[in-house]
Amino acid sequence: MRPVSTAADSPIVLVERPGETILCREWRRSEDGQRSAVLVVRPVAEHPSPSILDRLTHEYELRDELDGTWAAKPLALVRNGGRAMLVLEDAGGEPLKPLLGMPMTVARFLRLAIGITAAVGKLHARGLVHKDIKRANILVDDATGEARLTGFGITTRLSRERQAAEPPEALTGTLACMAPEQTGRMNRSIDSRSDLYSLGVTFYQMLTGSLPFSVADPMEWVHCHIAARHPMPPNERVGTIPEAVAAIILKLLVKNAEGRYQTAAGVESDFRRCRSEWEAIGRVDPFPLGAKDASGRLLIPEKLYGREPEIGDLVAAFNRVVTEETTGVMLISGHAGIGKSSVVNELHKALVPPRGLFASGKFDQYKRDIPYATLAQAFQSLVRQILGSNDEEISRWRQMLLDAVGTNGQLMVSLIPELALIIGEQPPVPELPPQEGQNRFQRVFRRFLNVFARPEHPLALFLDDLQWLDTATLEMLEHLTGC
Repeated sequence: MRPVSTAADSPIVLVERPGETILCREWRRSEDGQRSAVLVVRPVAEHPSPSILDRLTHEYELRDELDGTWAAKPLALVRNGGRAMLVLEDAGGEPLKPLLGMPMTVARFLRLAIGITAAVGKLHARGLVHKDIKRANILVDDATGEARLTGFGITTRLSRERQAAEPPEALTGTLACMAPEQTGRMNRSIDSRSDLYSLGVTFYQMLTGSLPFSVADPMEWVHCHIAARHPMPPNERVGTIPEAVAAIILKLLVKNAEGRYQTAAGVESDFRRCRSEWEAIGRVDPFPLGAKDASGRLLIPEKLYGREPEIGDLVAAFNRVVTEETTGVMLISGHAGIGKSSVVNELHKALVPPRGLFASGKFDQYKRDIPYATLAQAFQSLVRQILGSNDEEISRWRQMLLDAVGTNGQLMVSLIPELALIIGEQPPVPELPPQEGQNRFQRVFRRFLNVFARPEHPLALFLDDLQWLDTATLEMLEHLTGC
């Protein structure tokens, strides 16, 4: 039955996803006059951003791959009063988010955890990775334990994908529940095991009433997820939690995907064993975890082997530059495909504590006649990150950039056209003889670079395929490094 867009009763707000959408229950009448309940996802903002509208559209396009037994299936993407909204099938149940706040009893937790894990397993069986498992995206029937997922706006059909190392504010998903590899700073791909980490965060909240970590800002969330900082065991927070149940949660929260549960089915099996023992004898004795955690597909570990010395040297060099507030150069050589870029990408984890920035460019043999093309490519990524920030942050960067380039801003805008979106159109610069013009450009570029490379946020600049290095960039690098 396709719902029409006229509501018969006032909507009931079930949950709000901060800054994005709200989930409501509404009653609608079909063309034949029958009344039924539906769920409606509406953007919070009067004029939602294109990214939010894209998420609603993406969720609707997944409707044929979602099943009503484990998902709130999309029925229609419609406009009401000029605003887009997504209409979902309502099979009952309530969002998990309002049910939390205080620790759940063990019996209630196990009942709901089994249903939630089963729903995630069915999602993965369809070849989908949710990427935003959290309380607000889970609907549960508290009596039966049945669960359905929603919030498929960033769900992917890819079995594996890479996330770029963007600023935390620009990452898609929910930082508090995000798997380490989703931050783009683990040199690992996102796959179904990423959902299991997020599931571990959610289960931790259900059992203890709090998140695994307590932080003050977005970058701290990234640091907690990727660093060797482990949450307090749930049974140390709440003494009534059985050690075996706590162990399941901690296994879900392992930093590297290879050490977590590999399948939702393995998690569900262990929870069912816990519930059987709890109902039979009122306790759960410790047992080996993951006895039925066998994946049906080949999962090749992405860990780097035999590169510890090189990674250690790279991280040590970066830490030395940060400590001494100086400039450093590292050269990495090796045959094509040997893994040089993978070694460099291990630096992302070291960049988090000092809030470092990372920019990369790749020299191209067919662009050797374009001066500074690779430097432009590298700094374009940083400029685009700024453009994705809030107005206050953009204003802060604008002032720093304007102070740095002075009256020569057009030199940088010519190199990086997107920069004009931050600092505005710049006046032309006077013509100079070639050598004087080059010296001026080098001075202005150095001041421009120093905006990004500061003690409060050091910069790692990765330039690949140096064999195709152009002469102008070589001279610039000599000027910057003093070599």
